[in-house]
Amino acid sequence: MSDVSHILITLFMILHAIGAHYAYAEVPLGFWLKDALDLSRNHSDRIVHFCFGLLIAYPIREVFLRVANARRFWAYYLPLDVTLAFSGFYEIIESMVTELANPELGAAYLRAQGDQWDDQKDMALAALGVLLLLR
Repeated sequence: MSDVSHILITLFMILHAIGAHYAYAEVPLGFWLKDALDLSRNHSDRIVHFCFGLLIAYPIREVFLRVANARRFWAYYLPLDVTLAFSGFYEIIESMVTELANPELGAAYLRAQGDQWDDQKDMALAALGVLLLLR
């Protein structure tokens, strides 16, 4: 993989580590954006989902170009497909782990910010990140 791919992966992992450190709903930058833009919630988790698509699609595409020799349509479709698959898989695992760890608090944790469509919005933002990168 290229240096660019390694840098993009590192940037995403830094964002993910910050979110894991604070818990995504408590990231200070998200509170600053909430106050500055008069938002109803801390959107730091959504920013990281968008960045997942934006930062990880390039390395995924690079792997498909070099390993699978993907060209034309497939070189653009497969990174989108893989990003959405990982995003959906993450949302499913997050739900399962939360329910197994503490069923009483599971729904409260997953819907801590009151958005019943959070999973779908997170996946859509990841897709938007890929589409902006690969346009």
